[in-house]
Amino acid sequence: MKKITLQIDGKEVSAKPGMTVLEAAREAGIEIPTLCDHDELKPYGVCRICSVEVERKGKPRVVVSCGFPVEQGLVVTTRSPRIDRIRKVILELVAPTMTLDGQAAGDIKKIALRYGADVQRFASRFRAESRRCILCGKCVRYCDEVVGENAIGFVGRGVERRVVFFPEKARVCITCQGCFNLCPTGKIASETDFVVFDGFSLDDHLAGER
Repeated sequence: MKKITLQIDGKEVSAKPGMTVLEAAREAGIEIPTLCDHDELKPYGVCRICSVEVERKGKPRVVVSCGFPVEQGLVVTTRSPRIDRIRKVILELVAPTMTLDGQAAGDIKKIALRYGADVQRFASRFRAESRRCILCGKCVRYCDEVVGENAIGFVGRGVERRVVFFPEKARVCITCQGCFNLCPTGKIASETDFVVFDGFSLDDHLAGER
C-alpha cells in the first residue's frame, strides 16, 4: 500500500491512506490535545480542541484533525497563535458547565493550564449550571459502539441536553463500568458509588430490583 507523505509541524510524516491527521500525528509522536476522541470510537469532532491549521496549494484553513483525512503534500501546523487562541476560547466557553467548585477537573484542567485558559472568564455572564459534563459523548458512544448495550444516552436539546442512564438497561453497568475512565472531566467516576446522573441513581434503581 502506497504511503502518503505530509508535513506536520515541519516534520515529514508518512501515513497510510484513510488515516486522519490526528492519527498520523500520534503515530509520529506529535501531540494534539483531544477531549471527545478515543482509539476505540469513531471520530466525533464535537469538542473542536483538536483543531489544527492545514495548508494545501497555498490555502490555509482550520480543520478538526480527528476527522480530516491525510493528503499527499498536506502541510499541518498543530500549534500557532491562532490555534492556541481557538483552544483557549473553547475551554473558557465550556468551563461554566464543567467546573466543580469553580475549578476545572480531569483532562479539562490539564489542557486549560497548558493553554492559559481562564475557566472563570464567562462564569458570571453565562450563569450556567455546573454539571461537570461537556457533552463530549464518549460514554454514550462507548456504550453503543464498543459495549453494544446503549445503557446511557443523550436526552433533551440545546441547553437542556443531558447524559442519562436508561433504567431498563442499567444493570449491565455494574459489571461493565467501561465508560468511567473515559470521562474527560471525571464526572462519572467521581459521582458514583454507584453513578448518579440528574437524580437517577443506579444504586437506588438496582436496589429496588434486588
